[in-house]
Amino acid sequence: MERTIVIIADDESIIRMDLREMLANLGYLVVGEVADGRSAVNQARELRPDVVIMDIKMPDMDGIEAARILTEERIAPVVLLTAYSQRDLIDRAKAVGVVGYLVKPVQEANLAPAIEIAMARFLEFRELEKDVDNLEDQLETRKLVDRAKGILMDAQGLTEAAAFRRIQKMSMNTRKSMKEIAQAIVLTFEAGQ
Repeated sequence: MERTIVIIADDESIIRMDLREMLANLGYLVVGEVADGRSAVNQARELRPDVVIMDIKMPDMDGIEAARILTEERIAPVVLLTAYSQRDLIDRAKAVGVVGYLVKPVQEANLAPAIEIAMARFLEFRELEKDVDNLEDQLETRKLVDRAKGILMDAQGLTEAAAFRRIQKMSMNTRKSMKEIAQAIVLTFEAGQ
């Protein structure tokens, strides 16, 4: 079984040491420890951990800003740690896509569930993004094929079904996708005008 790779970011070395020990006890592999948000982002970009456990209040860049960057760049899920349970911090954390939040002092028993849930949510988000990308590509393909069919129907007097079959046949004969064939038809038509 592969071990989950973790980066810890907290400006207090004692807390980093305690977290490292708890994580090791739970079977996680800590590959990096940093004391500020900017270093956490840089190290996560380099090491691509499975999860980043990060304090909110840190020098140079706070944990919420660092979490925003890691979430936008889809690098790793972030579990935020804080001694504060202030509503504005929670709202900021939600707004940037943080998928886990623990209040200090962290109990070892709370750490594994927070990490596992954060990783699961992050994977779900990634899958949803892939689905959206696939649907957008399918929609774009459909629009292009419809436009190419219209061009063939007008230019060659074909029925819609015949125009579709022509695009399909060209796709099979050239071993190119129907999207590529439709793009070529549209570009050729636009170039001729």
